[in-house]
Amino acid sequence: MEECLNLLLTRRSVRKFEDREVGDEVIERVLDVARYAPSARNSQPWEFIIVRDKRVIEELGKIHRYAYPLRKAPLALVILCDPRESPTSYIADCANVTTYIMLAAHALGLGTVWIQSLRDVERVNEIVGAPEGKVPVAVLAVGWPAEAPSPPRRKELSEITHLNKYGERWKP
Repeated sequence: MEECLNLLLTRRSVRKFEDREVGDEVIERVLDVARYAPSARNSQPWEFIIVRDKRVIEELGKIHRYAYPLRKAPLALVILCDPRESPTSYIADCANVTTYIMLAAHALGLGTVWIQSLRDVERVNEIVGAPEGKVPVAVLAVGWPAEAPSPPRRKELSEITHLNKYGERWKP
């Protein structure tokens, strides 16, 4: 159990990557694990676009100023969601699968960083040729880490935990 908890506690957003390829077998393992993410009514409203083409990755890295880690990543993963398959929870469903991808990647030694793409839906879809109606909930920069970021500050439980009603602080 501690090993599983340690995996969760040691995952970091990685923005610098080694200049080496991520093999198909590793990508397949990551995505195979991700398929088991929870979704409302088991709708599994996601699809994945594996992007290796440097020109496409470069374009994705320009969607907004915080997308720059993509430009140096050997691989990008676009997580597409179909709102028709899960109208009220597709964003949460695809956030779940994105988290599973990031954790599976971390377990296999890869680094990832989540590039928010909801403000650039049309642009991302245009870049990757996604059909109308699909929503790119996330774009991940993926690769072998060339950095080991320190953990960022986290709020204390006492700042974020309530008991029974909002404002009644939980004190373990």
